[in-house]
Amino acid sequence: MSIGGKPGDHPPEFDFISDIIHHISYPNYYRCEVEGMTEQAFVDSLVKEFEDKIEMLGGADNVAAFFAEPIMGAGGVIVAPDGYLQRMYDVCKKNDILFVADEVVTAFGRLGHWFASEDEFGIKPDMITSAKGLTSGYQPLGALLFSDEIWDVLNEKDSGRYFAHGFTYSGHPVACAAALKNIEIMEKEQLLENVNEVGPYFEQQLKTLEQLPIVGQVRGRKFMVCVEYVANKTTKALFPDEIDIGKRISNNADKLGLITRAIVHLNVMSPPLTMTKDNVDFIVNTLRQSIEITMQELRDEGLY
Repeated sequence: MSIGGKPGDHPPEFDFISDIIHHISYPNYYRCEVEGMTEQAFVDSLVKEFEDKIEMLGGADNVAAFFAEPIMGAGGVIVAPDGYLQRMYDVCKKNDILFVADEVVTAFGRLGHWFASEDEFGIKPDMITSAKGLTSGYQPLGALLFSDEIWDVLNEKDSGRYFAHGFTYSGHPVACAAALKNIEIMEKEQLLENVNEVGPYFEQQLKTLEQLPIVGQVRGRKFMVCVEYVANKTTKALFPDEIDIGKRISNNADKLGLITRAIVHLNVMSPPLTMTKDNVDFIVNTLRQSIEITMQELRDEGLY
């Protein structure tokens, strides 16, 4: 919880680690604060920020690991600009810093691959965290994958080391059986292939919503997408939080038979891996209708 950067996840009633966890800027080019900066220059600035942070902390010996989602999930479905992940990975390798990929969302089919880091972004992390799609949510199960290099250190002869982070239900046989059957079904029904076939169509059709006055950006990849709403498309100014624009739109979508996740200014969608192009048409048309209904409600209330 301390690694996460969302203010809403850090209520004051709880203690969070602040001395050995450090954050750097997220790679959201849409929200780049420097007017006219190119995407490549934006990536350059983020890489330099990372290198400067390492130096500020006293050098690479004081940095254990860099954590990143291949695509940020609850942080806003942020797809980093081309080259960002590879260059951050290169900085890690140069400085002997572990690169940890959080693939709780992106693994097991969401982007049309078992794991997205290498197949989608060309990097091979030292560690991968995963869950969710591992069992398609039918049983709670998470998994940590790590490299041979890490295993060799843990397993060094006569070292006395062992991986002690066990939990009461670690390796639960029912959850593991559900995962194995889930993977078997995904292979048999060619669900990864379906994501790769339908995903680009989903992106393309959803992008048409940017024609609407309050849709600032549609972003994501394949079966992991979101719509960001703005009060002004030129300045990218957001609606006041109290309007709760994402929730208003999702409430209207609910009435029309479409469930989306509302995160303040966003509607996030992670559809089932069985989604068809007909399903895509329903989703896009229904969400468009929900946005238009909400716009009229805001006008009627004098809020837009």
